Amino acid sequence: MIIIPHLTAEQGVYTWELTARVRDVERWRAVAAVVVQRLGGDAEAVELARLGVSELLCNVAKHVAHDPRCRLEITRASEIVCVSVDDHSPQEPIAVAVDWSSESGRGLWLLGELVQEWGFSRRGEGKSVWLRFPIASRGAR
Repeated sequence: MIIIPHLTAEQGVYTWELTARVRDVERWRAVAAVVVQRLGGDAEAVELARLGVSELLCNVAKHVAHDPRCRLEITRASEIVCVSVDDHSPQEPIAVAVDWSSESGRGLWLLGELVQEWGFSRRGEGKSVWLRFPIASRGAR
């Protein structure tokens, strides 16, 4: 896998075009950690970025089998980090009621409990799923 970071003309915006594969998720978690650190993120922001990248990329790899190509973007605007993944599926992400006996299906719900906000928006025939959280925890500000 080739990782080519792309810093857009606007400072604080990192984007990558990639194919979501479960076997590559740990590498993308590491990339997200480095990027959020460079953007000034504290340990909590770094960990939220790692968790978010895991959940969003795994969801593409598992649920968008017809076309797992996607776009990962990590941005900082003021004191907020946004992690988003654009994919080619029109299916809405669902943070379902938690079934604690199930082996899977809790990731998006759990992530939603940890971040400031999350959501999705339509993008052409697909969607963008995003999450936002502070660059620094309240105790660090």
